[in-house]
Amino acid sequence: MSVTAGLERRGDLPTRELPVKWVIVLDRDLPRGLQANAAACLAASVGVAVPDIVGEGGVDAAGAAHAGLPWTGCTVLAAPAAIVRRIRDDAAAEPDLVMADMADLAQRASVYNDYLAALARAEEPSYYAVSLFGPRGVVERLTGRLPLLR
Repeated sequence: MSVTAGLERRGDLPTRELPVKWVIVLDRDLPRGLQANAAACLAASVGVAVPDIVGEGGVDAAGAAHAGLPWTGCTVLAAPAAIVRRIRDDAAAEPDLVMADMADLAQRASVYNDYLAALARAEEPSYYAVSLFGPRGVVERLTGRLPLLR
């Protein structure tokens, strides 16, 4: 059974009490702009893979509309490149996770099809970031006590 099958939006609970967790682990040594780009791209991928992750939008007291945000929250963590790779490789073997990654090849290509071609030739790409969504216990086991990105 897929982690997204039967996923129930729980906007009534604190994120620490949810049965699912979403994290993005970034290479801590990347420049801030590359980190921000990687996080945004992975968030888009997770939004497609887990469409129910986004809660309903709201309206403020002045009547202005605001788009829905992830009801799960998203913890952004930092790790050395070798740990990002290990987490990505370990997560790939977890059937209950939605895993998205960003290889360094993605940020070096300005044409998407060129990225796909480079990826097809890469036997062991380097990873700038990985995103994990799934059962809280699995995500926490894989990410351990990594610090928040600062």
